[in-house]
Amino acid sequence: MTKMTTRDYIEREEKFGAHNYHPLPVVLERGEGIFVWDVEGKQYFDFLAAYSAVNQGHCHPRIVKALTDQASKLALTSRAFYNNILGEWEEYMTRLFGYDRMLPMNSGAEADETALKLCRKWAYKVKGIPRNEAKIVVCNGNFHGRTITIVSMSSDPDSYNDYGPFTPGFINIPYNDIEALEMALKDRNVAGFLVEPIQAEAGVYVPEDGYLKKAAELCKKYNVLFIADEVQTGLARTGKMLACDHEGVRPDILVLGKALSGGIYPVSCVLADDEIMLTIKPGEHGSTYGGNPVAAAVSMSALDVIKDEDLAGNAEKMGIIFRDEMQMVKSDMITTVRGKGLLNAIAIRPDAPKTAWQICLQMKENGIIAKPTHEHIIRFTPPLVINESQLREAIERIKKSFREMGI
Repeated sequence: MTKMTTRDYIEREEKFGAHNYHPLPVVLERGEGIFVWDVEGKQYFDFLAAYSAVNQGHCHPRIVKALTDQASKLALTSRAFYNNILGEWEEYMTRLFGYDRMLPMNSGAEADETALKLCRKWAYKVKGIPRNEAKIVVCNGNFHGRTITIVSMSSDPDSYNDYGPFTPGFINIPYNDIEALEMALKDRNVAGFLVEPIQAEAGVYVPEDGYLKKAAELCKKYNVLFIADEVQTGLARTGKMLACDHEGVRPDILVLGKALSGGIYPVSCVLADDEIMLTIKPGEHGSTYGGNPVAAAVSMSALDVIKDEDLAGNAEKMGIIFRDEMQMVKSDMITTVRGKGLLNAIAIRPDAPKTAWQICLQMKENGIIAKPTHEHIIRFTPPLVINESQLREAIERIKKSFREMGI
């Protein structure tokens, strides 16, 4: 049998799969720590980490063991029955993050949908907003997933074009604009403010210091729920367990996903206190796979790794090195280097002779895989287990790629 090549694998996907992604032309078959290998044996530094799902590194042995041990005993019961590990996970999560209760789901989009439903239930059952009149404030440039309701609040035409009619009840305001937020919150029918502490998908836009704290204070003043989508920014990515921790903010509803499993399994959840969480009654929300035994075991192991290996502290230190080094690159094509922890981006001048995509293709040739977002921005989000010598080697390869592109 003839061995398949990279081109063969790509052509098979193109023929039989939906064309809803535009992947970098590399076909991966193995990963370990910060590295991945393609089907032809070439090694790469992974500088995307599955959009921050693989914070703990590829195939972390402790997380893999938790997966295999639990999967060999009991994988799924549905929530029609109790299982012997879900309660342990719920207690673990509520104690770690400081909330009364957790509601488990599978994907980040499902967790965001859950947060929206909780917010609306709370609006009618607790705040007393008239039925079907609750509004939720969101920010321009947001990315919370791709369900119909979530794209209804998007300001990105690629996300919402040709998917209408849309779910009503959202108010879009500029990101990082406290005055616009307060103006919106004066509407008595506003129930919640959903925000990413850093807008990752939009291009790693970091708000000014104090923005999150002021926003949370305004939500409290106007009796509105502060909902933090920490699916990408949470779990040590920005140098703290949560990005909100940089400003000492405790969200009313916390949304987690991605690295909650270390990239091993689809796991997400929402955390909130009794007044909010207990507005949802039996039969009103759920998921067959949400809270399954494998998810519970994997998630606890994944969080133990974050704590035991001090991945937040490492992300803080490595992030400073990365931004310092990248800011030393002299080029008229680079407009901005920004980020926090190991959530970083380099913005390329939109009218530059070389595109972000072309730069990523050149980095691939030099053993670095990363991906553009919004055409002119490159995100750099390696697994948080990266050490300084590995980071500096990767930085030199990135700089080499820029030089080779004439930048």
